[in-house]
Amino acid sequence: MVDTTVPRVLSAGTMIGDDVKNPEGEDLGKLEELMIDLDQGQVSYAVLSFGGFLGLGDKLFAIPWDALTLDTVNECFVLDVDHDTLEDAPGFDKDNWPESPTREWITEVYTYYGYTPYWE
Repeated sequence: MVDTTVPRVLSAGTMIGDDVKNPEGEDLGKLEELMIDLDQGQVSYAVLSFGGFLGLGDKLFAIPWDALTLDTVNECFVLDVDHDTLEDAPGFDKDNWPESPTREWITEVYTYYGYTPYWE
């Protein structure tokens, strides 16, 4: 029997703006964007906004897609990190996104969160 409680496919537009929380229910920010690896045809990483007030001063973080879990009951994504881990993560501001991120840069992101890059 197929589990119909968790969708198998979602449009990116329905996920953008979704809340991201840790397993304790603490707010970690919002999903801002999904970055697609055009060569591999899959999500390379998600962009999470964190901090600031009313969108001002937000810092953006690249998060390995595999690090996020969809919580259909609470209608959010769950990222298993605490605030300190996220505050210390490599990030960028909304006016200075990484231009054409290299595999090395993406590998650093995956390593920080304890994940193996999807192409390895």
